[in-house]
Amino acid sequence: MNSKFRILALAALALVASGCASMSGDECAMSDWNAVGYEDGSRGYTSDRFANYRKACAKHGVSPDFRAYQEGRDEGLVEFCQPSRGYNLGVSGGTYRGVCDVAMEEEFLDAYRVGHELYSLRSNVNSANARIASKEGELGRIRDKIRDKEAALIAEETTTQDRVLILADLKELSERTGELEAEIEVLIDERAKHEYALADYEQTVAAYGF
Repeated sequence: MNSKFRILALAALALVASGCASMSGDECAMSDWNAVGYEDGSRGYTSDRFANYRKACAKHGVSPDFRAYQEGRDEGLVEFCQPSRGYNLGVSGGTYRGVCDVAMEEEFLDAYRVGHELYSLRSNVNSANARIASKEGELGRIRDKIRDKEAALIAEETTTQDRVLILADLKELSERTGELEAEIEVLIDERAKHEYALADYEQTVAAYGF
């Protein structure tokens, strides 16, 4: 393939993939549409993307070569619809768009489901960590407030009326501290369960050879 055409093909692909509706006349006229189709197919994109190319190039009076695009996309899909690619798509949380031929789809989907389950289990652990971190952050801020309130409580310039209000605030802060500590304990237990499920499933995945 001519390197100039190859560069233009990839440039056209990048522009439309990024949502940019602007393509130059040269990009439309000189792009290797077989290469563009192959790139789309190897990424598991549907043929609907061709409509974006057609719309962008219509402004320059150019009609992209659908036949060449489709032939390239079919070749790219053979690369995409491999079990290893299905697993990688699933484990990254990607979405399968139903593009694989029925002859290849079963093994692809089996691998995709394995990867997606691993993605879900990892997400559970990450979500638990995030919630724990959020609660611990709130707990830290409350403890800072308690220290400030306690310092104000014993300050010479604090009036009796203010001390009454500070004691009420300290009571509320202390109660919230207890709630947060209990919530964190529950979340830590949940995280442990998620971690156990993840470790168990990772051993299962290892048997698949991915």
